[in-house]
Amino acid sequence: MVFLDRDGTLNERVEGYVDRPDDLRMLPGAAAAVRRLNDSGARVVLVTNQRGLATGRLTPEAWLAVSARLEEELAREGAVLDHVEMCPHADGQCDCRKPLDGLFRRALALAPWAEPSRCAGVGDMPSDVTPADGLGMRTLLLGTDVDDLASAVDLLLR
Repeated sequence: MVFLDRDGTLNERVEGYVDRPDDLRMLPGAAAAVRRLNDSGARVVLVTNQRGLATGRLTPEAWLAVSARLEEELAREGAVLDHVEMCPHADGQCDCRKPLDGLFRRALALAPWAEPSRCAGVGDMPSDVTPADGLGMRTLLLGTDVDDLASAVDLLLR
């Protein structure tokens, strides 16, 4: 399994929240990178913090609409997410908000065959990969370890 962050990894990070489908802009090569993971047989899991739901700056309807747009953008390249884990909480209200590992543990619980040591976590911020590292997964930090998601997938598929 490969755990991917959303904002800054798959799509452009914006100030505030991506709260409208038209505001979701895929990063170059990201969808094709996900397709390569799909083609390799890897399960792809999105793990994303969406604190805007807790603060009211993001509505559940907006979250669903943006998520649908992301799936459409991926599908244009023949890519799919196998599962999505999302934290809607504010800081300190849960055990799932990254850098905590609850999102990762929930996804792993649904795939008892998945060994963390054979999984990877990819994100653009240290808090995106901290949970994966703590669970014994390989981690790749965009902008530090690799340039972009395509480069991360190159390393993972070697």
